[in-house]
Amino acid sequence: MTKFAFDDQVASQGQAVAETLSSVEVPLLDRDRPLLFTGIGTSLHACRVAAYWVAELSGGRLRPAAVEAQDLALHGDVRPGDQIVVVSHRGTKRYPNEVLARAKEAGASTVTITGLGNPDPAGDVVLRTCADETAGTHSVSYLTALAVLGKLVGQMLGKDASDFAEALNAVPQGIALTLALPAPTEVPKRLINREPLLLTGHGIDEVTAEEAALKFKEGTYLWAEGMSQELAFHGTPAALEPRMAAILIVPGREDGGRYLELRSLLLELGLEVITCGTGDADLPFAEVAYLLRPMVAIVPLQRLVGELARRRGSNPDKIRGDVEPWASAIPKVRL
Repeated sequence: MTKFAFDDQVASQGQAVAETLSSVEVPLLDRDRPLLFTGIGTSLHACRVAAYWVAELSGGRLRPAAVEAQDLALHGDVRPGDQIVVVSHRGTKRYPNEVLARAKEAGASTVTITGLGNPDPAGDVVLRTCADETAGTHSVSYLTALAVLGKLVGQMLGKDASDFAEALNAVPQGIALTLALPAPTEVPKRLINREPLLLTGHGIDEVTAEEAALKFKEGTYLWAEGMSQELAFHGTPAALEPRMAAILIVPGREDGGRYLELRSLLLELGLEVITCGTGDADLPFAEVAYLLRPMVAIVPLQRLVGELARRRGSNPDKIRGDVEPWASAIPKVRL
C-alpha cells in the first residue's frame, strides 16, 4: 500500500497542536483597535475561523475582517491603528509579505504566524507553528496555525473567552480520539466514478467544507467545491447530477432543519451522500466545543483524501508537481 508523507503529517496533528498550545506565548492585542486577519488558501481559511471566533465570543461587539492577502496587499486600506495578523505556512509567499511591507510603511502593527523553516520572517511579532510540511497538501500547519490563533483570540478577549480557552486545551485529545478511529477505507468505494464533489457545512463548519474541498483538489485531483449549507439550496441544485457526490457536515447547532432537507434533496437527485459528524456518521470525529469543531472535523476529511488518493493513483505530496504539463506550467506562476 502506498504511504504518503501526507499521512504522517495528518497523524502528527494531535501532538503538534498540543506542543504549540504549550509552547507559544502570544501578545495581547487591543480589542479597541481594528483587527484584520489575512492569508491565502488554507491560511485564509484559518483566518476566517479566527474572525468567526472573535465575533462569536464578543457577542458581535467585535467584527474583525478576514481578507485574502492579495486583495489587502493591492487594494486594502491599511491604517496606522490597524492590527494585522498574517498567516503563512512558510512565510515566503508574495502577497502575505507585501501586506507586511504595506503595514510597516503605514505604521500598522503586525503579527506573523508561520512555520519554523523561514529563519527571518517579517512582522513586529512572529509566532511559530510547526516544521515546514513535506507534503504539498497541507494539514498540520493548518491546525497549528489555528492553535496559535486560538491562543491569540483567547488572550485578547480575556474573561469573554475563558470557556473557549479551556476548551482549546482539550482539542489535542479530540484530534487523538478522531485519529484513533478506523481509517475511512470503505468510503472511497462509494466515490468511484463520482465527480465533482460538493461539500457543505453550516455556521463555522462552512469553513471546514471549503478547506476540505481544497484538500480534495490538491490530493486527489478531483474537482470539489465547498460552500455553506444554505447556498447549496440557491441555484446550485440546477447543476447537481447523479454522477456527483456530496459530503455533508452534520451541524453542531440548530440549523432550522436545513441539513435534513438538503440530504433528502441530494438523495432524490441521485447523488451519493457521505456524512461527516460526531456520532453515527460515515466520517466520524470526536465531540469538542462548537467553536473548535474546525480543528477536529477536518481530520476525517484529510484522512479520506489520503485513502482516495491511494485508490485513484494521485499523490497529495506532489499535487501534480512531478508530472507534465503541471511540472512545467505551475512553477511559472510566482506564488
